[in-house]
Amino acid sequence: MKIHHEESERHVLTVVVDNEAGILAKIAGLFTARGYNIDSLTVADITENHAVSRITIVTHGPPSQIDQIHAQLERLVPVHRVSDLTELGPHVERELALIKVSGEGDDRVEALRLADVFRAKVVDSTITSFIFEITGSPEKVDRFIALMRELGLVEVGRTGIVGMMRGAEAP
Repeated sequence: MKIHHEESERHVLTVVVDNEAGILAKIAGLFTARGYNIDSLTVADITENHAVSRITIVTHGPPSQIDQIHAQLERLVPVHRVSDLTELGPHVERELALIKVSGEGDDRVEALRLADVFRAKVVDSTITSFIFEITGSPEKVDRFIALMRELGLVEVGRTGIVGMMRGAEAP
């Protein structure tokens, strides 16, 4: 008997849902019950009357698993639309992070220099620490954090990824 292993792929899913109590728990439960992992999860109200929210989920798995996730999300009653940005084509992904770095002397100067290169803003400063705000692709945020680790990284807070298709049309 041959065991076939499918290659794992990263996917960014957007789910438009009714803004009602328990919907996030239903979606998280769907992932948990089947042993799927959520790498990032963000939720935001997207209508003026607060009736609809948009959930962005970053997950990974073999194509068959991603197809199964997509189909199961579409079956949930309060779900209006599920879009796989990864499958649909060119899209933009952004994330916001707050990064606390402590240090003195040359490390402090280097942290400020790197923040300038990465276009990170200083949002809080003490004599011994900074809190930087950085916005960009997940890869950019990861690179900045890796560099700050060498200079005195203390704490990281990340918002999770939001994504949107390029162009004038909605998926």
